[in-house]
Amino acid sequence: MLAKRTSKNQVTLPKAIVQMVGEADYYDVSVQDGKIVLTPVRIHQAEKVRSKLEELGIGPEDVADAIAWARKCP
Repeated sequence: MLAKRTSKNQVTLPKAIVQMVGEADYYDVSVQDGKIVLTPVRIHQAEKVRSKLEELGIGPEDVADAIAWARKCP
């Protein structure tokens, strides 16, 4: 299938291709052997939260302690 690049470097993905791989709002773009490769990225909110908690060094015990503390507050 053909896809045309516009003057703004935009490409419209053919509907049949999107249906084969499933819809995604974001694509990881890479180059492999001189070819542009688009890989659908499905961002899951839970994964974003887990990633941020890990980045901040917050573990399950910290979350449990915070919930216990919050339940004690009026």
